[in-house]
Amino acid sequence: MAIELDKAVISQFDSAASREWIETNGLGGWASSSVSGANTRNYHGVFVSAIDPPVGRMVMLNKLEEIISVGEEKYELSCNQFPGKVCCEGLQYLNKFTRDIFPVFQYKIENIEITKTIAAMYQEDTVVITYEVTSADTEFELDLKPLISFRDYHSLSHANDGINRNIKFGNDTLEVNPYPGLPTMYIYIDKSTFRFDPAWFHNFEYREEQARGLRFSEDLFCHGNFTVKLKAGSKVGIVISTLQNADKDAFKRVQQEKERRENLLTKIPVKDMLSRTLILAADQFLVKRGEDLKTIIAGYHWFADWGRDTMISLPGICLINERYDDAKKILKAFAQSIDHGMLPNRFSDRGEAPEYNTADATLWFFVAIKKYLDYSGDEEFVLNELLPVLKSIIEYHDAGTRYNIKVQEDGLIYQGQIGMQLTWMDAKIGDWVVTPRIGKAVEINALWYNALLIMSEFSQKAKQEHDSTTYRERAEKVKSSFMEIFLNKEKGYLYDCIKGDYKDASFRPNQIFAMSLPYSLLDRELSASILKMIEEKLLTPYG
Repeated sequence: MAIELDKAVISQFDSAASREWIETNGLGGWASSSVSGANTRNYHGVFVSAIDPPVGRMVMLNKLEEIISVGEEKYELSCNQFPGKVCCEGLQYLNKFTRDIFPVFQYKIENIEITKTIAAMYQEDTVVITYEVTSADTEFELDLKPLISFRDYHSLSHANDGINRNIKFGNDTLEVNPYPGLPTMYIYIDKSTFRFDPAWFHNFEYREEQARGLRFSEDLFCHGNFTVKLKAGSKVGIVISTLQNADKDAFKRVQQEKERRENLLTKIPVKDMLSRTLILAADQFLVKRGEDLKTIIAGYHWFADWGRDTMISLPGICLINERYDDAKKILKAFAQSIDHGMLPNRFSDRGEAPEYNTADATLWFFVAIKKYLDYSGDEEFVLNELLPVLKSIIEYHDAGTRYNIKVQEDGLIYQGQIGMQLTWMDAKIGDWVVTPRIGKAVEINALWYNALLIMSEFSQKAKQEHDSTTYRERAEKVKSSFMEIFLNKEKGYLYDCIKGDYKDASFRPNQIFAMSLPYSLLDRELSASILKMIEEKLLTPYG
């Protein structure tokens, strides 16, 4: 299911600028922009490095402006938005955009046809760009102008006198280190020359940030221009990296990365184009955390790894395609971060202590581990390393942990305090809590029921019969209490949240977890009835 956009779609700036692509490197960094070539977010850049994987993201190389010169004629392939105008001459030369293994741009300029491919190297802070001239009736020059900012990916750059204008160029490699204390970026372009011409370029505008009411204007710096001479059949590779000794054989690197991604497709249980597309997309979210562990990014461009998102997505990203070692490293990473019986809600962008403001991420941890064991059969890891951690989590929830998360006399979990949102419905605007759910939330207790039965299952496998029986009996008590207080008999569905005598009868999707988790709390008849109501009231074509 390769994405293919032809001239009819990409010839108009609004259409091309509204479509984005991203290439990630398994470290938390990326190359990303819009199909038009204009950056529309301050998160866009040809080379965005995660200097403390998977966080500490820094936009180093924002753009690589491209100009083709044939004799005295010059053709700019770039697009940019500036105050009051859009410069999008390059769109008239963009013939086709495709995205399958990599994003590929095909340009046609008079009698010249040239194809550009962009690839991020897996678990290496390197982006490779290749150009292949498929046809040309004369020799021509390709000028490349690197525009940099070297700033945090949430911020914007503005012209200043503190930037280091000095650079080193030799052996086809440009060394860029504009500010002290930051990594050096190396840009290698085979058989190139470089003309030193330092200057600031002002007022690049990012339309997506503008639409969100955020700061959207930036100044970028350029040290000068690369030039390469090309003709029909020519190939040129660009290697952009923070590694001084990165392998500079661009075409070999792209082929190796292509083979790595294609190898992922051999483990798909269903061999169709949709599965192929999803496996390739999912691979972009799996990243390193520290030296030996892994995690899953919650979303690009601005999220890092979140406990809830990681545990929910782990089966689809790591298990159905047999990436068991990656799943194991993810579970280890989060097990090592548990504090007071709680899984982190999120890790910070800048290395501060994790945040532990979630009631459900910890319980999703149990479900993810069960699915890991179901797929991999790795009892040694689960029973020897993770089972003691899970027992500690249960004990903390019995005694009470942060934010009044505690098991009550009826066996159900109560959670929450004023001003804190601990479920996935956690939106706040200032001090206004959009969906207050302090109390016994329906999906939290469905997860708790599953956690107890999963513990019973694991304890039995570990030949801890007494513990297994105890957990199972506790689960039965939870089920009895759950059905007694959560079933809205009058309307035939489940209450969303209960606090004392107050029962929130808002019809929400949270109740679906009472039937969709490994251990269902509801019988088939009630499940079918509630599911039908959910489809009628909540299901839409887009979400």
